Amino acid sequence: MKVAKLYDFGDIRIEEVEIPTISDDEILVKVKACGICSSDTMKWYIRKKAPLVIGHELSGIVFDAGKNVKDFKIGDKVFIHHHAPCMNCRYCQKGNYVMCETWRKSKIIPGGIAEYVKVPEVNLKNDTLKLPDNVSFEDGALVEPVACSVKAFKKAMIKPGDYVAVLGLGFMGQVNVKLAKFYGAEIVIGIDKVKFRLDKAIENGADFTLNFEIENVKEKVAQITNQYMADIVIVGPGTIEAISSGFELVTKGGKLVLFTPTPDDAKLEIKPFDIYFNEISIIPSYSAGPDDTKEALRLISEGVIKAENFVTHRFKIENTLDAFMLTANAGDSLKCMIIFD
Repeated sequence: MKVAKLYDFGDIRIEEVEIPTISDDEILVKVKACGICSSDTMKWYIRKKAPLVIGHELSGIVFDAGKNVKDFKIGDKVFIHHHAPCMNCRYCQKGNYVMCETWRKSKIIPGGIAEYVKVPEVNLKNDTLKLPDNVSFEDGALVEPVACSVKAFKKAMIKPGDYVAVLGLGFMGQVNVKLAKFYGAEIVIGIDKVKFRLDKAIENGADFTLNFEIENVKEKVAQITNQYMADIVIVGPGTIEAISSGFELVTKGGKLVLFTPTPDDAKLEIKPFDIYFNEISIIPSYSAGPDDTKEALRLISEGVIKAENFVTHRFKIENTLDAFMLTANAGDSLKCMIIFD
């Protein structure tokens, strides 16, 4: 079978490997769609993992099933999470699934941009979902990223009437805008520098958009909110500059959500005095767990999020590098999707 294997940023090779063999407790999935995640293009992040078969936002059809598998059968349409928790450890009992050691060690084999993927038992049991008939394979491939947004708003405890600012309006920023309005935000402000993405944010429900290259974002947010600022600020870019900008937009008693990791040597200077007396909550939100993927699939199946509104470019596996570079360039695109026959 064909796979897209990344050796370094910009070095992706289409290679032939053996189709994985499965055990009695596993399934083999014929991949139908796999998205390119912005994390796939973060140089510091991928270089720690390379070489690897990239891709983790996928859906497909069950092609084969082990004899002990009872809940899935050949022909089922499925979403597969590339990480799955044990459901038994203390972290899982507390609902902190991404802290579970099993979650962190689990994976799909060999990776998402492959013609076939083996789903290990723990992934199959604890975070593989059947797709309803009205959910397309492209929709199904959005379950994992949408779940990340679901989790972030859950952690931020969004309430109807909140003012929300979203920094970064790539695919995830657009989903954050869409869900902020869905969850009842009164004002949603999208912030970016790319006109295409600013315009798309309006289509997805943003009340205002700001171009940080030509506008004083802090002053504009103050004007829009009558000097109140934002109850929730979601920082998409994993940079110290973006996080620092986010701090300027949070109201007293507000929440700053760190949606993307920074390199492990990045350091942020903060004034505990201001954090304390203004009661600013700093909330990291990393990936998603089984409860979040179930909720994401519900939202997708109900039409709150539809692939047709977010997938801007489609590629065959042979053109994975083109999809990768388009995503990395962060211009006139949102979600790039690899489509399989």
